[in-house]
Amino acid sequence: MTLSTILCPIDFSEATGPLVAYAATLAAGTGAALRLLHVLEPQPMLAGPSDLDLAQQLARYHASAEAAGAQVSTAIVPGTDAALEIVEEARRHSADIIVIGAHGRTGLSRFLMGSTAEVVVRTAPCVTLLLKSPVETGAYRKTA
Repeated sequence: MTLSTILCPIDFSEATGPLVAYAATLAAGTGAALRLLHVLEPQPMLAGPSDLDLAQQLARYHASAEAAGAQVSTAIVPGTDAALEIVEEARRHSADIIVIGAHGRTGLSRFLMGSTAEVVVRTAPCVTLLLKSPVETGAYRKTA
C-alpha cells in the first residue's frame, strides 16, 4: 500500500503529542503528506480555549511533526459532529489513511458521550488506524 495523504485528527488532549509523533513518523517513513485536523465544536462561552490558544497549540504540533521529517499541513474546521467532519475531511483530501487516537472510554461514559473514533472507523472512506492512548497503554512503539 502506497500512502500519499495521512489524516490525523487531534483534540489537544494528553494523548495528542504521542499521536502526532506516531503519525509524523509514519508520514516521514512513507513520504506521505500529513494533515493535522482539529474540529472546533461549539462550546459554552468560557469553557473552551481561545482561538489564539488553539492556533498556538496546532503550530507546536505542526513544528514537532516537521522536525520528525513529515511534510505537514493543518486545519481547524468548525462543526457540530467531530466524526462527520473528520470523515468529510478525509474525502476532501483523498486521505489514504486516518490515524486517530482512542481515549479508551468504556461503559457508561462511552454510552453517554459516544465515541468519535468508533464512528470514524465505521464510516471512513479509507483505512483507519486506531491508536489507544499511551497514557493507558504505555508508549507507542515506533515501527514505521
